[in-house]
Amino acid sequence: QVQLVESGGGLVQAGDSMRLTCTASGGTFSKYTVGWFRQGPGKEREFLGVISWNGGSTYSSDSMKGRFTISRDNARNMVSLQMNSLKPEDTAVYYCAASTLGMVSAAHGYDYWGHGTQVTVSS
Repeated sequence: QVQLVESGGGLVQAGDSMRLTCTASGGTFSKYTVGWFRQGPGKEREFLGVISWNGGSTYSSDSMKGRFTISRDNARNMVSLQMNSLKPEDTAVYYCAASTLGMVSAAHGYDYWGHGTQVTVSS
């Protein structure tokens, strides 16, 4: 069983960049794919992207392409989400999650979740 903790959220202005980190403990991190999701106020949880177990491939949603990038460092049990050119509509709680099912986009395909980190983008 793996535990996930997100960090790096906070308040930024539109156009700024932010890097979120997902740190894992308690399991063999490299056996999991790791996805990022977000949930804005009054919205459904949204899939952003996923990275393979070795970081060799990623799959991103259309809303993420061009601005957000996922990377991975298994030696440090960490996955990062680099977000550039942030917009007020990016305001949400951001979650990382781990899956044994591969490069999945559905939330129910993930076995373990962090508690989330709040990102607020002011205009």
